[in-house]
Amino acid sequence: MVDIAGKSTAMRGAWAAEARATLALAWPLVITNLSQGALGFTDTIMMGWIGPRALGAGVLAVNLYFAFLIFAIGVVTATSPMIAIELGRRKHSVRDVRRTVRQGWWAAITITIPIWIVLWNAEALFLLLGQDPELAAEAARYMATLKWSILPFLGYIVLRNFVSALERPRAAMWIGITAVAVNAAFVYVFMFGRFGMPELGLAGAGIGTVIANLYMFLGMAAIVSFDRRFRRYALFGRFWRADWARYRDLWKLGLPIGVTLAFEVTIFNASAFLMGLIGPAPLAAHAIAIQVASIAFMVPLGLAMASTVRVGRAYGAGNIAGIGRAGWTAFAMAMTFAACTSAVMLLAGRPIVGLFLALDDPANQAVIGIAVTLLILAGLFQFADAGQAVAAGMLRGLGDTRIPMIYAGIGYWGVGIGLGVILGFLTPLAGAGIWIGLTVGLSAVAIPLTWRWARRDRIGLTTKPPPDARG
Repeated sequence: MVDIAGKSTAMRGAWAAEARATLALAWPLVITNLSQGALGFTDTIMMGWIGPRALGAGVLAVNLYFAFLIFAIGVVTATSPMIAIELGRRKHSVRDVRRTVRQGWWAAITITIPIWIVLWNAEALFLLLGQDPELAAEAARYMATLKWSILPFLGYIVLRNFVSALERPRAAMWIGITAVAVNAAFVYVFMFGRFGMPELGLAGAGIGTVIANLYMFLGMAAIVSFDRRFRRYALFGRFWRADWARYRDLWKLGLPIGVTLAFEVTIFNASAFLMGLIGPAPLAAHAIAIQVASIAFMVPLGLAMASTVRVGRAYGAGNIAGIGRAGWTAFAMAMTFAACTSAVMLLAGRPIVGLFLALDDPANQAVIGIAVTLLILAGLFQFADAGQAVAAGMLRGLGDTRIPMIYAGIGYWGVGIGLGVILGFLTPLAGAGIWIGLTVGLSAVAIPLTWRWARRDRIGLTTKPPPDARG
């Protein structure tokens, strides 16, 4: 009896310790994600000060830019589980960590160059997509400067993954927070021509974003070079040295992550396009609901990133019990948070919409009614959205990215968009039908990902050698 009681106490202690470690890792990642979202939000506000046409051109450019950027982010995100697994296998694995960070930068350069070439022809792409020629030209002028921000941002992402895998994410958090002010200041100066600078409009906004992203990369580079907790890794040493085995491993793990993130982001881009086909009121309501859902998603996203690190470190150490604790702890936290945000959206939809629109204005009533309905549906898909994000993060910690990519493609585009089009255009549900499709699509990804995690031991995910053990 004493032994059983002792084991029970030890088990509770292990779960409590895991919860504390996950929370300590996750909350700075959540704040970092929110700060990165604030960068784009700040730019959008200032574009609106120029006028509605500039705002439209800016949003058009950002959507194209982000479609490429999210894929590139996914590829270099492979550095997070790779470093975590290496540190789990050998706590002081300086050389292997340096190899992965270096090849993360190599991958960032590799993927940025073709993206630059494509975005160099942004105006032709916008015209090909049927956009207004004047709007396309203005959006292309913005893209001409904005595209140069991709490489420094990817460099920052690699360093953020490095400090996160070491479970010291606060450095990236503070850089991200201060970058919001840096971005706002330089965008304002170059966009409106302050302090003797020329008034460049949207092109100035792109220059400000480039400077802010350079600040994030150089700030993180300075921290990892001089902080005693990081400098022993000598990350910039022999940067030019090729490491093709590690480079291939990174692409093998990262390419499916990039495709998965692209599937996820583009389904929401497509849903906005579909809402616009239904009418301006549904599109405006969609913009409100998706903004609220996006803010709420930052917490599960941070927990997903934390789960990748915690699972990866346990996996690298060969700690089977630790793998389960790390994954299920993050998953439980995400579901708890989803229950809270779901309740708020279901019960306080109208006050939330009131933050965006005047509730007593008769001209807003059509949008308000639709937005409240969409927030109800957003409340329902909180569990699926949180579940798919964290389950994917848990599986990444095991180096499992190819099958989740297939689930994402089928769930988001085969099920989600397919059902949304049917319900949105062939039934009276209209915009609500598209959001029902989103909800079902997210669930169609979350359920098999969670099931795959639950069967991880049975299908051999925890017993195969870590991805870089051969490198």
